[in-house]
Amino acid sequence: MPKFPTNEPQIMAFAKQMIDGYRNHRLDFPNAAWQLLNARYLFYKVVRNLQTKTKSQLRLATKAKDISLRNLKSIMKQFLQKAEVDTAANPEKLKLIGWGPKPAFQPIEIPGQPTELAIDDKQNGVLDLRWKKPADGGTVYNYIIERRCQNTDLSDNWTLAAISYGCRITLADPPKGIKLEYRVSTSNLAGQSIPSNTAAITL
Repeated sequence: MPKFPTNEPQIMAFAKQMIDGYRNHRLDFPNAAWQLLNARYLFYKVVRNLQTKTKSQLRLATKAKDISLRNLKSIMKQFLQKAEVDTAANPEKLKLIGWGPKPAFQPIEIPGQPTELAIDDKQNGVLDLRWKKPADGGTVYNYIIERRCQNTDLSDNWTLAAISYGCRITLADPPKGIKLEYRVSTSNLAGQSIPSNTAAITL
């Protein structure tokens, strides 16, 4: 049993085939008002062509709008730069044109101290460290994880173990048979924070 087409090109092709068949075989289909079918077909083509033209016009209009907006932004910025020069002695006057003085320089603040450092042995020489981000201070850029080994000549020296950008890290292949201590500090362009509490483990 034939199936009625489902997509637009197939429907259009089928409609054209029906119209041609009715027109060329009128005696076989005396009751078919093929002129009505043809009128609907032609009207659809007009609307489709209008849609295509509208889409093309819309693309051109959108491109023109984007260019106009870019040009507007450019000249606005030029005017603002000149206005900042003109009002250098009294920058508050920039508010008269909806602008304003540049904010005073704010120094970057060192981030606060991370807290609640905890450590778990995940077996096979893998350690899982986690902590909580600072409750105050400047924005954290990264976390610096340090380690020291007890019961060695270097037990007082903290060394860099890893750097993390989140509040958790997994470390593999730490030294075995000695007590390990870890601590975490926050860091940004202003400097490094006070270290967190120390978490210890012996593998």
